[in-house]
Amino acid sequence: MPVTRMNHAVLYVRQVSRTVAFYRDVLDFRVVAEMAGGRAAFLQAPASTNDHDLGLFEIGASAGASQAGRSTVGLYHIAWEVDTLNELDRIAGTLTTAGALVGASDHGTTKSLYAKDPDGIEFEVCWLVPANRLTPELAMVGVAPLDIASEKQRYGGTTPGGVGVSVPAPV
Repeated sequence: MPVTRMNHAVLYVRQVSRTVAFYRDVLDFRVVAEMAGGRAAFLQAPASTNDHDLGLFEIGASAGASQAGRSTVGLYHIAWEVDTLNELDRIAGTLTTAGALVGASDHGTTKSLYAKDPDGIEFEVCWLVPANRLTPELAMVGVAPLDIASEKQRYGGTTPGGVGVSVPAPV
């Protein structure tokens, strides 16, 4: 199965309208379709060519929090790539303002922000080091705090990211 990229994720949420507002206002997603009297929505990321990137289905305010990774199996998070470190920096500010940012990590080849939506569902926004800048030293060997300003000095704020590339190509 030669997967080329992820097409979309589907989330069960307490209230579709609240979750739509978060992804729209914080991450610039747009609604491309709604169904079931507003109890389902399909969102597309700003630069996406997918039909939709997120499907949201409402299950009600009494729904319990996900226990995935704490007491049940389940998805930990989904990750979206951005094109530049300037964009990652902008999103860090937006997520911070929204009270959604929960972490920022340097994985060597990947520079990552971690955040939670209104239902506590975690997601990652990341920038990948371009393939021509990958070195064996950058291999994913650990996690360090992310310093976006230093990374922008190292790679440039407008340098296009590695789009799906996070390991050096075989020689």
